[in-house]
Amino acid sequence: MIRAVVWDVDDTLFDYTSADREGMRAHLAAEGLLAGWGSAEAALVRWREITDQQWARFAAGELSFEDQRRDRVRVFLAAELTDAEADDWFRRYLTHYEAVWTLFPDVLPALDALAAGYRHAVLSNSSLHVQDRKLRTLGVYERFEAVLCAAELGVSKPAPGAFLAACEALELAPHEVAYVGDHPEIDGRGAADAGLLSVWIDRHGPAAAPAAAPVGPHRIASLAELPAILRADTRFGAPSTFG
Repeated sequence: MIRAVVWDVDDTLFDYTSADREGMRAHLAAEGLLAGWGSAEAALVRWREITDQQWARFAAGELSFEDQRRDRVRVFLAAELTDAEADDWFRRYLTHYEAVWTLFPDVLPALDALAAGYRHAVLSNSSLHVQDRKLRTLGVYERFEAVLCAAELGVSKPAPGAFLAACEALELAPHEVAYVGDHPEIDGRGAADAGLLSVWIDRHGPAAAPAAAPVGPHRIASLAELPAILRADTRFGAPSTFG
């Protein structure tokens, strides 16, 4: 029986992609940097590429959370900036980014539907400082009894230790916990390999999905589908016979 749901945050509960896109577009316009890129789209593509590269270094333990932010700025601007200069640039970006924070429309209905039957926690590859503020600003912090982040845990998804830390925080065995995340490998396969009931929310549809979906996670397009999965013995492909 599933007793708790552990959630990813960015692009699962929170529309990170849209906020990052619109926030960076506004920031580049305010900084007078759009003209040098030819188009906002070209600048945004490069920003996301650099973000992914530096985040991979952070996940591998090569950089601190703060240093991956600074290096994102340095690489994007192709400039040798001091830590203070990079931090200031990133803080100005955050002003625009945070102005467009929003939950996906299916989040509150799903949390409401699951509130009575399941405990809830968060496991993110970000930092507690970032996600604590985000969840409070979005008005859902009190929905979760634990918020765990890679920067403080010292281990990040898809490593089993990250998922097991969430189970330990809830004092539950992995088979009693479901994990919901947007990334097919980091979230989907990672949670399944750690022994959790893994649910991959694919908000982008088949066109954006990997050619071969990972084995293990259950794929949904909306959180409205989640209650049915939690009520079923879906790891074995058949509905539960227990009420």
